[in-house]
Amino acid sequence: MATIPPQLPLATRSALRRASSSVHFFTSTSSFRHRATKLFRPKAFSSSVKLPTKPPLCTADELHYVSVPNSDWRLALWRYFPPPQTPTRNHPLLLLSGVGTNAIGYDLSPGCSFARHMSAQGFETWILEVRGAGLSTRVSDLKDVEDSAHELSHQIQSTAKAAAKEAQVTEIADTAPPASDVSVVGEEASSASAWDESKIVARLTATFMRLSERLSGFLSEGQSLFMSAKLFDKIAMLLEDSRMYERFNEIRSKLLSLIESRQNSGLGNQIRELTQRLVDLLDDGQKSVSPQLIDLQERLTSTIEDFQKQLDLIVKYDWDFDNYLEEDVPAAIEYVRAQCKPKDGKLFAIGHSMGGILLYAMLSRCAFEGREPCLAAVATLASSLDYTTSDSALKLLIPLADPAQALSVPVVPLGALLAAAYPLSSRPPYVLSLLNDLISATDMMHPEQLEKLVLNNFCTIPAKLLIQLTTAFREGGLRDRSGEFYYKDHLSSTTVPVLALAGDRDLICPPIAVEDTVKLFPENLVTYKLLGEPDGPHYAHYDLVGGRLAVEQVYPCITEFLSHHDSA
Repeated sequence: MATIPPQLPLATRSALRRASSSVHFFTSTSSFRHRATKLFRPKAFSSSVKLPTKPPLCTADELHYVSVPNSDWRLALWRYFPPPQTPTRNHPLLLLSGVGTNAIGYDLSPGCSFARHMSAQGFETWILEVRGAGLSTRVSDLKDVEDSAHELSHQIQSTAKAAAKEAQVTEIADTAPPASDVSVVGEEASSASAWDESKIVARLTATFMRLSERLSGFLSEGQSLFMSAKLFDKIAMLLEDSRMYERFNEIRSKLLSLIESRQNSGLGNQIRELTQRLVDLLDDGQKSVSPQLIDLQERLTSTIEDFQKQLDLIVKYDWDFDNYLEEDVPAAIEYVRAQCKPKDGKLFAIGHSMGGILLYAMLSRCAFEGREPCLAAVATLASSLDYTTSDSALKLLIPLADPAQALSVPVVPLGALLAAAYPLSSRPPYVLSLLNDLISATDMMHPEQLEKLVLNNFCTIPAKLLIQLTTAFREGGLRDRSGEFYYKDHLSSTTVPVLALAGDRDLICPPIAVEDTVKLFPENLVTYKLLGEPDGPHYAHYDLVGGRLAVEQVYPCITEFLSHHDSA
């Protein structure tokens, strides 16, 4: 299991432990090589589908799935039709959500639905759920999409409810026994647990082979060695006789050398031979202490299983910001264009938080490449490409910029974590009351809508995604995965009108961060508006989308802006 940093508060560590059991696994086979030349040029999507029966979680009029080129990902697109009496619009509208969130934030309830409001203004509205979010799924056969969608819908709803219920009835405390606890028995019970040597050797051999071969497309050489060394450190803790360390280190050195070489000829046999020697050493070690330890096999098996689960997380959550930018968003845009057929081939796009960052990055990349983006206008809510001058709460993510830390904690199960922690923020003694302040200002969201947002809107976030996003806190702002392209450098060359909104009490994306990005656009193309008044009301991060006054103060501003740029 991934190590949880001990400096985190007790309540947070406990919630993380519960949340870890609720992580849903998705797999991406996308390479992390730079693919800037393919940006916004997706291949034809020959395998897309509209579900005949929507799962309960989806409150849109229709649920569509679009395939991502060169992958098995099927991205969910929630579709909302304008009522017959609404004005005719020339451009459809695509909504992009924040990091680790799904479509629910845009459609919390019939009375609090940004998506429904915009469709009521005449805009055919679509919400994209990027890979790993909401109802997006990874299946090889389109006929399996509907079953997967219904299963995901059930998982999201039931997991959130279960996590919240458990948090309400369970004392927050670290109850797991220390790793050093072992069971000691005498001769009478010494045969109770048989030492299945062949099974242990097979499992360890498979793990080492996986590090050497299967993970070669996901880990660099240094990362693979780091993970291998980490496994050996855990195994070393099982040695009860210090006299065994010299032999152990010899075997360790040889195995690490083989993993590093990644040679093919005879690799499997050599690793198996060394693994056999390692297991024999552990067996000799337990025989050398008195009384003997009966749970060595169980502890070694558990160590291997936990390590393999961590490798699974690294492989299955193998995507970053650029995967969204270069693959997911272009696929969705092309699909919406094909469905709606706007005369000029363009659409409107609105992004909240990371969704807005994606739109900024799109404009920058298109300007750099000298291409006209297929966007008639863009609105961003609480988004910035550069947080260096702000006191954003997201600075807490900076430690994850260390690749070694990311390998130790390959994912952040944000959805399950927030669901487990929510009762501590909404009920006395309000241990995690800061959670509410990060999401919504006081009295700005109805309690039932805030609860639905926290319990159902958040997903698991890959550490690779967070690593790239933390570049927004370095000089020059957000960069591509190569570290060579600065997304804010080319915003001054865009030709797309932009509306940027900020909340006065936004602790995640403070107004100064929004302003720093706004300044980079041509003055005649950008409109900036700060929501909130000195004496209230105030707007935090999610209030711009789901706050109780958003329908009166935020939505009309966006509608007016889009209407102004809705010429065919």
